[in-house]
Amino acid sequence: MDQTDLTWPPPVAPEPSGQIAATPPANPFGPEKPVTAKRSLWRRAGGAIAGAGALIAKFAAQLKGLLFLLPKAKLLVTAGSALVSVAAYSLLWGWRFAVGFVVLLFIHEMGHAIQLRREGIPASAPTFIPFLGAVIASRSLGDDAYAEAKVGLAGPVLGTLGAAACLAIGEASGSGLFMALAYIGFLVNLFNLIPVVPLDGGRAMAAMSPWMWFIGFGVILTGVIALHSPFLVLVAAFAGYELWRRWQHRRSRTLESAAYYRVPPRARLVIGLLYIGLIAVLALGMDVSYVARTIS
Repeated sequence: MDQTDLTWPPPVAPEPSGQIAATPPANPFGPEKPVTAKRSLWRRAGGAIAGAGALIAKFAAQLKGLLFLLPKAKLLVTAGSALVSVAAYSLLWGWRFAVGFVVLLFIHEMGHAIQLRREGIPASAPTFIPFLGAVIASRSLGDDAYAEAKVGLAGPVLGTLGAAACLAIGEASGSGLFMALAYIGFLVNLFNLIPVVPLDGGRAMAAMSPWMWFIGFGVILTGVIALHSPFLVLVAAFAGYELWRRWQHRRSRTLESAAYYRVPPRARLVIGLLYIGLIAVLALGMDVSYVARTIS
């Protein structure tokens, strides 16, 4: 009797060639949840926020570096403008005299800067303008006319000391260069004492006698007519505008204006003595340091 191998259930026939039937294994963690469009959107948003945060952090780091370099940039402006001024003055007087002249301008401007900081007012480093001198920027010149006068006269005070140092060196060494630097230093500081704003003498008159601004403006106009100097024309233009603006403010008779120009008599006396003393010292210094135009 034939024996037949009987298997139950019967074997499954193989799939056609190239295809293998497979049953996916059961997921031990349960059925998978479908990824919805909302969940995908949150993932994209999270990625965008993370990328934006990284960019902001990078920008903040670069900004911090720029703020760190800002004081150095200011020094570069001062040094660069000084070099340009030296080059410009060298065309007229030679590089040695030009360097000394720019140094004297720097000393003068530092007098203003030091006094501004003593008044609690931040001041910028000097910026040099060829053939016009140098300037210092600040938000104000003080809370009242007395503070303004002190800031104004601090420049000629320190500038006079710088010119006197050149005179001492010139006398000791017999150097015509330093004698000429002393002379120009005394001259520049004396010119700045003309009693008209925005010159230093005009700042002093704000505390003493503001009506002296008109006399100072007349002196400048006389110089323009007599010398035909483009520099004096610019000074006259600035002085005329400042005279009109300041006089209108003083005549406004507001409480602010009255408080600004209210200076105690003792303070007026101090400013007046300092102003007259500077004029005398500077005139004497010019007389002592006068030399011929040739520089040895």
